[in-house]
Amino acid sequence: MSDLSRIVLLEARMESELANLARRHGLDPVSVPALREETADCAEEVNALIDALSRGDVRYIIFQTGVGAATLLDEAEKLNRRDELIEALKRTQIAARGPKPTAVLARCGLRPAVSARESFTTNDLIDAMRPFDLSDKNVALLHYGEPNLSLAESLTSRGARLRELLLYEWRLPADTTRLTQLIDDLIDHQYTAVAFTSQIQARHIFRLAAEAGKEDQLRAALNDTVVASIGPTCTAALSNLGVEPHVEPERPKMGPLISAVAQRLRQSHSGC
Repeated sequence: MSDLSRIVLLEARMESELANLARRHGLDPVSVPALREETADCAEEVNALIDALSRGDVRYIIFQTGVGAATLLDEAEKLNRRDELIEALKRTQIAARGPKPTAVLARCGLRPAVSARESFTTNDLIDAMRPFDLSDKNVALLHYGEPNLSLAESLTSRGARLRELLLYEWRLPADTTRLTQLIDDLIDHQYTAVAFTSQIQARHIFRLAAEAGKEDQLRAALNDTVVASIGPTCTAALSNLGVEPHVEPERPKMGPLISAVAQRLRQSHSGC
C-alpha cells in the first residue's frame, strides 16, 4: 500500500499522536494544521459565571468540548477561583456533548448528569436535553470555537435563559504558507487521502482556496481523492462545500477514522 498511502492530516492539537497512529496503520502522514485555537479575553465573563454558579443561579451548564472545559478551569485558576468553581459545579447539573469534556471534568471529580449519545453531534445533545424542563431556567452554554447557533436557538425556544460564553476561538494558522501550498498539492494530486477531523478545517481550506481563485479546482481534486470525515457534522460541512467524503467511521474518533482510511486504501490497492 506504500504507493497509495500518503495522507494529509489537518489536525493541530493532536498532530504527532495522529501521525503516529497513521504510521502504525502503514500510512505515510503529512501534517498541515488548518486551524489554531486562540483563547479569548474572557476573565470578566468567567468571574461572572463563577459568581452565578456559587450563588446557585445556574441550573444547567453545558460543555461542548474538552478544550472549552479545560479553558474554563484554566481561567478560573488565573483568577484564583478554580476550587470555588469546582465546588460550585458539583452543585450544578452538568451536560456534556461527548467524551472529551467528560474526561476533563472527571479529572476534577465532576460527572455529567446529561451526556449526548454517539455520534456526539449537536442534535444528539439537543435530544439528551429534551427530558429536562428548561422553562425559565438559567442555563450556561460554553460554545466551541464559534457560537453554536442551532443549539442556542433550541435551548431558548424551550424557554431557557441563556448565559453564553465563547472562551476560545478558531482561527486560521498564524502562517498560512503550508496550508496554501497544500491546496496546490491537492490540486496536483500529490496525496491519496486527506483526513478532516473538524468542520472548521474544511471551511478554512476552502476560504484560502476561494481567495486564491482555486475553489473549483480544489473541490474537483478532493472529489478525486480519498476524503475522510470524522463524523456527521464534519461530513455535512464538506457536503455543503461540494465535497462528498468517501470515508466516515462508525465511531467519530481518531482511531476508527485512521483505521477506516487504511482499510479503504488497501481495498483500492487490491482492486476490490
